Amino acid sequence: MRRLRRTRLAVAALAAGLLTSCASAQNIAGDGASTHSRSGPSTPASPTAPPPGPTTPPASGGNLPAGFGKGPSGSGLDRFYNQQVSWTDCGGGDRCASIWVPLDYAHPNREAITIKAKMQPASDPAHKVGTLFINPGGPGESGIDYLSFINLDDTVTRSYDVVGFDPRGVGQSTPVHCVSNRFLDRYLAADPSPDTPGEVHTMERLWTQFTRGCEAGAGPLLAHVSTIEAARDMDILRAVVKDPTFNYYGASYGTYLGATYAALFPTKVHRMVLDGAVDPEATAHASEINQTKGFQRALTAYLTSCVGSGNCPLGNTVAGAQRRLIQLFSSLDSRPLPTTDGRPLTQGLAFFGVVLPLYSPTLWTYETQALQQALSGSGDLFLLLSDQYANRSPDGTYTSNAIQVQSAVSCLDQPQHESVAQIEAGKAAFLKASPVFGPVAMWFPYGCSNWPVKSPLPKPNYAAPGAPPIVVVGTTRDPATPYEQSVRLAKELDSGVLLSRNGDGHTAYSSGNVCIDQAVDNYLVKGTAPAKGTMC
Repeated sequence: MRRLRRTRLAVAALAAGLLTSCASAQNIAGDGASTHSRSGPSTPASPTAPPPGPTTPPASGGNLPAGFGKGPSGSGLDRFYNQQVSWTDCGGGDRCASIWVPLDYAHPNREAITIKAKMQPASDPAHKVGTLFINPGGPGESGIDYLSFINLDDTVTRSYDVVGFDPRGVGQSTPVHCVSNRFLDRYLAADPSPDTPGEVHTMERLWTQFTRGCEAGAGPLLAHVSTIEAARDMDILRAVVKDPTFNYYGASYGTYLGATYAALFPTKVHRMVLDGAVDPEATAHASEINQTKGFQRALTAYLTSCVGSGNCPLGNTVAGAQRRLIQLFSSLDSRPLPTTDGRPLTQGLAFFGVVLPLYSPTLWTYETQALQQALSGSGDLFLLLSDQYANRSPDGTYTSNAIQVQSAVSCLDQPQHESVAQIEAGKAAFLKASPVFGPVAMWFPYGCSNWPVKSPLPKPNYAAPGAPPIVVVGTTRDPATPYEQSVRLAKELDSGVLLSRNGDGHTAYSSGNVCIDQAVDNYLVKGTAPAKGTMC
């Protein structure tokens, strides 16, 4: 029912040491930070606090919902492309702005919504190449927050104004809102692998409440948060910074967004890096199976490392460690673990707690220590990791709407309507993909059943004919966006250039691989694409 978000923002926040204060209380050794040193912000800002800057959308009139307005003066799409945007100082030398985009591109004279953006100006304006737009994935993660974590090389930040933006529906832009914090607590803690009629009924009831909440809370926006519409917004962003062409770095789901832009506006692409690719041509079901295999592959890599350390809490063989983990998940189904927070660690919360550290080997130490705690009867650290995955703060508020946006975007892009009977009939394929995660992942197809709105927009041509070289970066043991997807996207794009990293973790750039970093930096700054098939 709850898909895994494809994102690198939560991982970046965790690896940057945002868990340090909690970690000391949990006796975590080390801060989990990457040892790879890159230029960029030396003290990452917490994503729990919005950056300073404009707090209201551009002036408008009428009785419209919050975040909506009449938009700029003029008519048709020209009024959005020609709007005058004021970039104001928002601290640390950065500049912030609100940009109008049409709610519905088929009716650009009707309601408008706002996209919030934050710019880090180029450090060497005299040699500026243009503007580099960035997106961290999700769908649902904040590009504004990502600006503090992306860790670009100084050759890139000298050459570009770097702009992080919150796509439509996300964060500080006109947001999708579905349910309360309290409901999200119940939703995420619920049984993710229902195996009795009563548990299935509870899942169906929660999903119905969630969808009705989205329909009521998001209003007309709910039908207009597709990736195609978000990609069209990016072309308006390009226009308002007065760039004739588009430069982009997208990670994880951000690759889907970038590939969609290239498909819609191939001749406007200048330089584009798609890191940790989503295959836009794959069916939703195929993507879910592939991702399940990806997390199993990452788990095997972690267990191999854990067992090899000689001090793995799950046992001294990989097969035995996997069986012990399956037993732990099974026991949590009926006997959640206590935590000092007061919320029990359910199987649902433990699932996300186990998954998050698999996004990066720098986080594996958290996995091991959380397992040690859980096997000793405490769910504290897994709960902390689960909360980090869901962007939940200690006071019970969710600092982003990513969980809600994920469903809203995914169900427009790749609608599914599988019944409980169909899901149970397809169980074997998920169990084959992963005996650990399969019992949960098999229910992902239910996550769009009975979604209240549909998108009439046809898929664009992802070959993107006429586009210059687009660099697709894949990591061989990426859990969230398996390597095979990067291989396929590079082939689907007429001008795709595959750059590969042999390693673990989600996405490749700024992960400690100098070969990857140099290839990406050289392409962004000089426009020289790496040789096709380069393996780092």
